[in-house]
Amino acid sequence: MKRNEKQELVTELTSKIKGATALYYTDFTGLNVKRMTELRRRLRKAGVEYVVIKNTLALRSVNESGLVGERLKGPTGIVIAHDAIAGAKVLADFAKENDQRPGVKGGMFDGRSIDADQVKKLASMPSREQMLAELGAGLMAPLAAFAGVMGGMLSMTVGAMEALRVQKESGAAEPAAQ
Repeated sequence: MKRNEKQELVTELTSKIKGATALYYTDFTGLNVKRMTELRRRLRKAGVEYVVIKNTLALRSVNESGLVGERLKGPTGIVIAHDAIAGAKVLADFAKENDQRPGVKGGMFDGRSIDADQVKKLASMPSREQMLAELGAGLMAPLAAFAGVMGGMLSMTVGAMEALRVQKESGAAEPAAQ
């Protein structure tokens, strides 16, 4: 590969990395072409990109993007994710189905270096949509309780007014009977 082509690859990868929330370094040894294609398809469906590039070029791209990358060893694929949890979930689910391949070496999350265990923790977190649904439910519960209390108070007020009306009607009828 010529120097110009390498620089183009580095520039392209650098621009992708700058817009990403998370990078995960994976070891894809043991995956055949069919499984690699399936992994890429799943990642693409989740809005995540998977790039296989030489380690030296990957390290240069990470460093040029303003992050401090770690030295990579062995065959490495880079997962570039805008949604960190979605990318980690796809990797974890795929690894469960395929004898723990690809293996996660580590990565970067919000500009900080993370290890494989932290990537697994990210994968176990609920998705953004699920967290928003839980937040909405948490906000709705006190509001529903407040509405119930207000409805009860209104019902009690109406009941008291009705009792007062009945009492006045029956009280007004008694003196007229005498």
